[in-house]
Amino acid sequence: MTIDDQGCRMDEEEFKKRTRRMGIEVIRLVEDLPPGRATDVIGRQLLKSATSVGANYRAACRGRSIEDMIAKLKIVEEEADETLYWFEVLSEAGLVPQARIDDPMDETHQILAMIVASIKTLRSRQYKPPNRKS
Repeated sequence: MTIDDQGCRMDEEEFKKRTRRMGIEVIRLVEDLPPGRATDVIGRQLLKSATSVGANYRAACRGRSIEDMIAKLKIVEEEADETLYWFEVLSEAGLVPQARIDDPMDETHQILAMIVASIKTLRSRQYKPPNRKS
């Protein structure tokens, strides 16, 4: 279960679809990039990080323990943050109009926020041993 940006619960199948749609949107964006060495390199990096979000979320859903799920969700968090970085580079370098990446960037921000909220929720559920007096 994942918490969305409005504090609502989203089941894992819905979130899998959402991360997959984000990856597909980035694939389309990268395919539309103008030709050039910089866009080839940055596009490849963006493609890897964006599609990794969904792939690693699926892996997190198969986690064997809360600790395993948290570790895998941290990878999702890192990949989503890296995706935002590459969007920013594309925009600031003038390689893509900001308007073209506004929606995918917003979706990535929302996914990142939900992953962070999920990590916090899972951490609060971890077993904490009671304090023992010596």
